[in-house]
Amino acid sequence: MKRKTDPRHLTRVSAFKSLFSSEFVKGKIDKGTTLPGVILKNKSQIDKLITKSAPAWPIEQISPIDLAILRLSIFELVYQPKKEPYKVIVDEAVEIAKEYGNESSGSFINGVLGTIIKNSEIVD
Repeated sequence: MKRKTDPRHLTRVSAFKSLFSSEFVKGKIDKGTTLPGVILKNKSQIDKLITKSAPAWPIEQISPIDLAILRLSIFELVYQPKKEPYKVIVDEAVEIAKEYGNESSGSFINGVLGTIIKNSEIVD
């Protein structure tokens, strides 16, 4: 079992918090080489995947917390060149959702990411 002091976990939480805050304070994140910046560069493609994988939930109706977690996780699954096993990425996303989201966030995130993995044929 991972610890909350794991550097990879802390990096993901920090990136999630930056993505979440970017929804309210525009221009705060430099779209350079930082993880949140690179994710925001790919935001439109990531949002298309979210829309396709969660058709019952228009992007505007997804909570900003869940949206930030999904963007981070989808970037890691689909766009990041050096990937961790998809199970690790999904587990981390669900854990962050349980910690910061509402009671249904974990299952929602798990469902959307599961759909993306299934449809994209992402393998370890």
